[in-house]
Amino acid sequence: MHEWALAESVVMTAVDIANKEDASKITKIIVKVGELQQIELDIFKYALDEIKKGTIMENAEIVLEEEEAILKCRVCGHEWKYKDVLEKLNEDISEAIHFVPEMAHTYIRCPKCNSPDFEVIKGRGVWIKSIEVER
Repeated sequence: MHEWALAESVVMTAVDIANKEDASKITKIIVKVGELQQIELDIFKYALDEIKKGTIMENAEIVLEEEEAILKCRVCGHEWKYKDVLEKLNEDISEAIHFVPEMAHTYIRCPKCNSPDFEVIKGRGVWIKSIEVER
């Protein structure tokens, strides 16, 4: 269900932007998906394809690009990839982080200094990277 809500938001936003630009149709859209969003890309793509029907982006090419999550320790400055830590987490913890990303601080520690004080510097959220339109 999460993927469908995100897809609806993307389509509505893209159509709104195109309408403000007086576009007659959207021909291509590139959507970035942060790794921490942990969505099923196949379901998300299917939802986008279904929701765009009957809109000015009905025939648009949709490109999904996943952005790798990078974390940075606020104590020692060490940076690491989320996927390196994810492999060590059990499924329940991973699921909890999926729904409440702030939970990551409970279960993830800096691999260098063991601090739970880190920030996500890349790989969070879903956003429209670019939209190509015809006027």
